[in-house]
Amino acid sequence: MLSSLSTGEPITDLLGEVMAEPRPKGPGPWVMINMITSLDGGTTVSGGSTGLGDADDRALFHALRAVPDFILVGAGTVRSEDYRPLSLAENAVDARRSRGASRIPRLVIVSGRLSLDPGARVFTDPDNPVLILGRMGGDPATAEALAEVAEVRLLDVLDGSAIVGELNGIVLCEGGPQLNGELAAHGLIDEINWTVAPLVVSGDSKRMVAGPATVREMRLTRAWQGDRSLFLRYVGP
Repeated sequence: MLSSLSTGEPITDLLGEVMAEPRPKGPGPWVMINMITSLDGGTTVSGGSTGLGDADDRALFHALRAVPDFILVGAGTVRSEDYRPLSLAENAVDARRSRGASRIPRLVIVSGRLSLDPGARVFTDPDNPVLILGRMGGDPATAEALAEVAEVRLLDVLDGSAIVGELNGIVLCEGGPQLNGELAAHGLIDEINWTVAPLVVSGDSKRMVAGPATVREMRLTRAWQGDRSLFLRYVGP
């Protein structure tokens, strides 16, 4: 059964419901994915996802960001969406603190080749340093430059298991599809929050999860209908 979700609805009306959704804590991480696609499965329009979203999607996006301990994202998504430092509305901060969580989640960027600009605006909040997960064997000068603006951890293997192994708690992955595929390949996706935009975009945009074929059954636990879009939540069995 669908619930209505009106455009411009205050984030407080979504926050309680989203934070109340069951997400087991421990012994390992709980991995969430939040993605938007077109009706035909495209994840981008003109190189980014912004053209797919609407006010309802933005409200849910911000409510979901109040849930995790870590927000995980690939370097390509950081560049294409021009990520900024994480921030939350005060009511979201209060809700997190009432649960004993940190003020905001920690942003974690995955970049095997450390292909990030130290001058990017995502690194402009020194009070909440970004964690970068990269691969050993890259250019030491690049690692040193990024270490001036973020914490850099270089791993021998940078696959889904290794990435999640560095994080302890609830992890929200915001993509892109290649990073989602790494998580799927190792059976690490516990929850998918999927916004279906009422658009057909065609083109060669990747699907929500890209990479080797995997099969994982999931069950629908939430279906909200907004003014334009559909908002679905699936969890693993």
